[in-house]
Amino acid sequence: MSAVRILERASFPHLLRAIFDPPRRLYVRGTAADDVLARRAVAVVGARSCSPYGAHVARRLGRELAAAGLVVVSGLARGIDGEAHRGALEACGPTVAVLGCGIDRDYPAAHAELARRIRESGLIVSEYEPGVEPSPWRFPARNRIIAGLSAATVVVEARERSGALITADFALEEGRDVLAVPGEITSALSAGTNALLKLGAAPCTCAEDVLELFGLTPDERVAPAVGEPARTVLAALPAGADELVLATGLDAQTVAVALAELELAGLACEGDGLFRASVRASSPGG
Repeated sequence: MSAVRILERASFPHLLRAIFDPPRRLYVRGTAADDVLARRAVAVVGARSCSPYGAHVARRLGRELAAAGLVVVSGLARGIDGEAHRGALEACGPTVAVLGCGIDRDYPAAHAELARRIRESGLIVSEYEPGVEPSPWRFPARNRIIAGLSAATVVVEARERSGALITADFALEEGRDVLAVPGEITSALSAGTNALLKLGAAPCTCAEDVLELFGLTPDERVAPAVGEPARTVLAALPAGADELVLATGLDAQTVAVALAELELAGLACEGDGLFRASVRASSPGG
């Protein structure tokens, strides 16, 4: 286990110190300086059993927010949390994972490798000392720290009683900005986010909706060069392979080759048979 540092309450960043019930201390692991916790940060949270669309949105938000200079905070859980962390790491930005168990545990175990990557450039924090086992009641308590470290919270997908809504409630109680990604009205995974929108949460349809709160602009990176058929297919996303044949006028084999080229270039990804653009960048060159 990497070395554990202890932050006492007097050393907390202002936003965390200001919440109603701040932790007594924080246990910290990672190579980043502890002042990363005081940088402008956004929480990206949501369902553990998320949809491919939700995973795609969380990863894209994590990547674009980190690329613009924000610290992405989440809970290292499966689903939306993990994808938000991965997106931030892809942008080489620091990300902070808040645990609901002892600082010596990489929980869930399936995310041990992700936790290692986070420690290499960011921080893992917990209010619980080594040896404390994960218990269901600890995770709602953990969520107040996620919200407390962040000036804004984005909920990507959430069921009606999702833990992500607890994070949003904590953020609202502290007067922080809360945004929700709109979802399909027939999807249970969108029930929580759509309810937040009814209650007045700001809609989040792209990273710019968050960046505007901080007076930031997107990091416009030049996309890798791809061929003309691939550029044509990219412009028609999101869509299924058969839809792309109809929309672009290209034959099925050309579309398949173009999709493979886009995936290899990191410009598109597939989930449940639907292809989506995976980065926001200036037009790829040819």
